[in-house]
Amino acid sequence: MKRSITAMSLCLASLLILGCATTGNSNESISPFDGKTLNGWIQKNGLATYRVEDGTIVGTSAKNSPNSFLCTEKDYGDFELTFDVKLFNPELNSGVQIRSQTKAPEGGEKFGRVNGPQVEIAAGNDTGSDSGYIYGEACGGWMTPDAKRAYHKAFKPGEWNSYRIVAQGPRIQTWINGQQIDDLVDDAKFASHPKGFIGLQVHGVGDKGPYQVAWRNLKIKELD
Repeated sequence: MKRSITAMSLCLASLLILGCATTGNSNESISPFDGKTLNGWIQKNGLATYRVEDGTIVGTSAKNSPNSFLCTEKDYGDFELTFDVKLFNPELNSGVQIRSQTKAPEGGEKFGRVNGPQVEIAAGNDTGSDSGYIYGEACGGWMTPDAKRAYHKAFKPGEWNSYRIVAQGPRIQTWINGQQIDDLVDDAKFASHPKGFIGLQVHGVGDKGPYQVAWRNLKIKELD
């Protein structure tokens, strides 16, 4: 009888350990970018080009192009996203879309207009930048209130900058190089954009350029 109880206990313990390990693995950070190809990504809008170079995704602007977006094929709802980004040209504005969607295509468009929350990437000026604040791309403009959108110097122009974004329900938090930039609760935007793709933006630059931006070390962890 003791042997049976012991065997059952060991079996139960093994199942519990296996269950915990399985649960933990489901919430681990993964990379949506394999470092070699753009498999799992698709470009929506614009004429900018995206290529893989030395383990980074490099976006290059095109003259007279609207905003361009390289988007994950997978949609995400609640998550923690980290990445490094570098603006090679301070004239170029960029951003990372989260929980984003496309509108209905018009005319001969393959994809309609990308829209949704965007975490800003901008070099700014001598007083700093508004990087890390949240903009509603094609859906209302700045989500971060004007009164809270103070310029800061957490973003380093011409250098690699580490971003962290945590989106849980209507709350979106952002950090740049370890400094918290935004902590926004927007119930209305969460109602319209509860989940969607991640998108790497190359902003339109008119007849200037070409300008470049690069991303590396992209990792995402889905949250329960």
